[in-house]
Amino acid sequence: MSDTPPPTDRESPVGQPVIRGDPQFSGDRAPEAVQFDPGDPESVAEAADTVVAFANNTAGAPDNIYMLRGAAACAALVRGEGSYKRAAERAGEDITVSFIRKWARVHDLPRPVRKYVATGKIAPTTAKHIARIPGETRYQLAWAVIDHDLTVRDVRSIATDINDGMDIETALEEREIDLGRLTLSLPADTYLTLRRLAAQNDSSPEQVIETALKAVGSEGW
Repeated sequence: MSDTPPPTDRESPVGQPVIRGDPQFSGDRAPEAVQFDPGDPESVAEAADTVVAFANNTAGAPDNIYMLRGAAACAALVRGEGSYKRAAERAGEDITVSFIRKWARVHDLPRPVRKYVATGKIAPTTAKHIARIPGETRYQLAWAVIDHDLTVRDVRSIATDINDGMDIETALEEREIDLGRLTLSLPADTYLTLRRLAAQNDSSPEQVIETALKAVGSEGW
């Protein structure tokens, strides 16, 4: 088993359409996914135009895939220009530093979180607040969003508490959210196997699942 922690930031190159170019998430639009290259002046110019269109809601259909494209354009523009301020100045059209920063951070979220944004299980507006916090707390808050149907307001408030120094466990407990609690529905034969293994090992179903996941280690991150 590997003890390597999961990546908490983007691993693929900035602007690369890893999720947007995957038919699993974007269907027949995958071949049309735009790749922004921060080192190519023409691509940076295209990113600037995309940011303006995105900010003005003219980048395409108002769905998560187009929002991820807008986030990619923001991130590429920041890398290309060297700062949030210069990126906003390059975009013009009253584009703010705050707007650029928030969406560039969404683009820099780790891939497992971005996948849930693409499928709609995490709203892009929620992802903006998840991206405000550091490290593995991003995963903990993201999974809490999915498992407990947290609202954008909930996530914004929790992210603020974490950035003010509160640990995520306390932030969730104060809102009566039990981190780690998950209800599973299993096929009958899988359920029987789980119960049998738990009985054989004098353990609980939770312990069986925990042991199996630890054996997998960091594969799949």
